[in-house]
Amino acid sequence: MNSNSEADKKTYKDLAKSKEPKRPVLINCVKAFIVGGGICAFGQILQNMFIKYFGFNEKNAGSPTGAIVIIISVLLTGIGLFDHIAQWAGAGTAIPLTGFANSMASAAIEHKTEGYVLGTGGNMFKIAGSVITYGVFSAFVVAIIRLIFFK
Repeated sequence: MNSNSEADKKTYKDLAKSKEPKRPVLINCVKAFIVGGGICAFGQILQNMFIKYFGFNEKNAGSPTGAIVIIISVLLTGIGLFDHIAQWAGAGTAIPLTGFANSMASAAIEHKTEGYVLGTGGNMFKIAGSVITYGVFSAFVVAIIRLIFFK
């Protein structure tokens, strides 16, 4: 009975694999590269503008650049455009600033009917909390490694 069950599982796996649509990996990579590269190029243009026109230096121009990219991501999420871009570009929109801003804004929008504190605030940080936690932990580990090996 066990071998028959194994044969049924294998038959089902083979059938499921034959019905699975083929993914255009190369085209998806190109789309992700175009959108991700476009977001990064836009950020670099913004940073250069802050340096050239507003007197920032390279070290402190990153903060307003990041803030503007986050605001644009949240606005695009709010009007529903970010999801369409992400669906077309795939991983290209997963750049840390834009992806993180989108995840927080999406959770806030999705749970706004539950109230500001428990709905919007609470659910927003359910998603973001793990990113923040693992980000801080990863930074800690990298800092320890740097202290030990690269004095």
